[in-house]
Amino acid sequence: GWWLTDDNKMSKSVGNVIKPLDVADEFGVDSLRYYLMRNMVVGQDASFTRETFIKRYNSDLANDYGNLVNRVLVLIDKYFNGRIPESSEFDNNDLDLIAKAKELPIQIIENYNNFKLHDGIELNIKLFRLINKYLEIKSPWKTIKTNKNNTATTLYVAIEILRIGTILINPIMPNKSSQILESIGAEKNQNYTFGNLKANTPIKISKNIF
Repeated sequence: GWWLTDDNKMSKSVGNVIKPLDVADEFGVDSLRYYLMRNMVVGQDASFTRETFIKRYNSDLANDYGNLVNRVLVLIDKYFNGRIPESSEFDNNDLDLIAKAKELPIQIIENYNNFKLHDGIELNIKLFRLINKYLEIKSPWKTIKTNKNNTATTLYVAIEILRIGTILINPIMPNKSSQILESIGAEKNQNYTFGNLKANTPIKISKNIF
């Protein structure tokens, strides 16, 4: 497929050419890679505009992914001295998210293997959104006052599934995903099994991810 500008073919004479290196310099190579693979269906034309790029960047990367990483790391740093807490008994909200974290990787990898990169990426972002929703429901910033074990379980589940999602998005964003895996104390492997992160592993805040 061809990349178009406002549904028109790029042309120097028309003056609607997008210079990818300029976009990469401003937003980072990984962000450009993400947009190109998220917004194009393999074999079909796709339209590129600065406006749609910035909208996708802010929605998916800065908000859904970047803010999630920052939120989880800051809460662990604040409540558990910068070390991954140990989980205890899971409640229904925990188990529901863990079940999704076991189902979605299979679907994501299947889409990647079938060159449906856009669908695989959307499912990956869906997993990050589910973690954000889970944190709103569990509210660890509230439960820390009354039940530290519950807070520990919530944050363990959140950071472990964040690890799984980050490994899955590594082929799309190799640099940023490696940076995030290092921040959460995770190995750069292809292990999608829940429970891989070890309690008491130190984390480090990673600023300006996106």
